Amino acid sequence: MVYSSTVLGSFSHTSTVPRRSSLGHLISQSTILLMLCIGSLILMLALLILFHQNANATKGYMLRTLERERTQLLLEEEVLKMELAQEQSLAVLEQDNQIQLMLEPTAVLYTNEEATLAGIRAQ
Repeated sequence: MVYSSTVLGSFSHTSTVPRRSSLGHLISQSTILLMLCIGSLILMLALLILFHQNANATKGYMLRTLERERTQLLLEEEVLKMELAQEQSLAVLEQDNQIQLMLEPTAVLYTNEEATLAGIRAQ
C-alpha cells in the first residue's frame, strides 16, 4: 500500500493538467484571428487594385506617347510628299542640267491614229 500511495503521489506532482481556456477567451482569440484575416485580405486586394491601376496608367501614357509620335510622323510624311511634288514639278525639271543638255529632235514622225502597230501586223 505504501507503494501505491507513493506512485499516486508522484503522478500528482509530476504531471501537469492542461488548463482549459474560458469560452470568452477563445471567442476573443478567434475574433482577433478573423479580423487579421479580413484585414490582410483587404490589404492584398488594395495592393492588387493599386498595381492594376498603375499598369493602366502606364499603358495610357505609352498610348499617348505613341499617338503623338504617329501624328508627328504623319506630318513629316506630308512635308516629304510636298517636297517630292515640288521636285517633280515641270519648272524644276526644265531647269535640270541633264534635260537642258538634250538636243531638239530634227525629223519628227508622228503616227497616224488609224495605223497602229497591231493594225499593220494584221494586214
